[in-house]
Amino acid sequence: MKHVVLVTEPLADAPAAWLRARAEVQMSSPGDHAFDRCLHVASGLLVRTYVRVDEALLDRAPNLRVVARAGVGVDNIDLGACRSRGIEVVYTPEASTQAVVEYVLTILSGLMRPHPEVAHPLSLDQWQLLRGEAAAETQLSELSLGILGFGRIGRRLAEVAAAVGLSVLYNDLLEIPPATRHGARAVLVETLFEESDVVSIHIDGRQTNAGFVDGSLLQRLRPRAVLINTSRGAVVQTKALAGVLRTNPLMTALLDVHEPEPFDASYPLLGLPNARLYPHLAGRTRQALLNMSWVVRDVVAVLNGETPRHPAGDPAAL
Repeated sequence: MKHVVLVTEPLADAPAAWLRARAEVQMSSPGDHAFDRCLHVASGLLVRTYVRVDEALLDRAPNLRVVARAGVGVDNIDLGACRSRGIEVVYTPEASTQAVVEYVLTILSGLMRPHPEVAHPLSLDQWQLLRGEAAAETQLSELSLGILGFGRIGRRLAEVAAAVGLSVLYNDLLEIPPATRHGARAVLVETLFEESDVVSIHIDGRQTNAGFVDGSLLQRLRPRAVLINTSRGAVVQTKALAGVLRTNPLMTALLDVHEPEPFDASYPLLGLPNARLYPHLAGRTRQALLNMSWVVRDVVAVLNGETPRHPAGDPAAL
């Protein structure tokens, strides 16, 4: 008999077909009528961002041997609870690195470089006026970029940003070998916020990072600073950020992630003219989504008694 794998969100076509050839695939999400029935018989469970794999869910999955996260972070999976049950956790840590880096530089460039389109014929005066209004005040090469969190995405961002001409600072819990810094300079987190024109957040969503970017750090930002968050909404204290943005109208926040998602009318950043809010798009390229879906290879490896390529680490070390 084939192993039953419960998939909570759609996969890319090729990985989905590959998995169906090797397992019985059930599609269902929490809240669906069939979810608990499928979960009870599943040997594998595949989730993305919005399904929380906790003690309560695992108690309803007596046959589970592997939980897969089709994505980079595993903060929505209780690794300790899985370990205590002998359940392997696998993920795709390299899947969206390039997509996120491209997105960060895209939204930053869009902010710094106005580029109005011409939709109809203009007089010479109108043409010159449009060109004058669209002149950028600053080039990226004049800016310092502070990267909070220097993992795969942070290091790749440093590499690309340095090639564009930005001066790069970073802060990370770990000591990063000079050969992999791409010229970035290690600084204290307080210095990062004080000396950067742009701060890009790339720390993970572990519980100890909740609210890490608090009012004391945000108050250190330069008056015209740009804050970018493509990691997890919960790592930034939203009310504190809203207060800083109101006090500093020349400051800008470019926020792709939020707590909660989706947010409602009470979200403190909603309606602020210097807060640009995006619907969690950084990893949404066709290639990145395909890369994430290929987590199915590690699911089948575990079910076949083989060593997966990307097991999630010890929860104490994440």
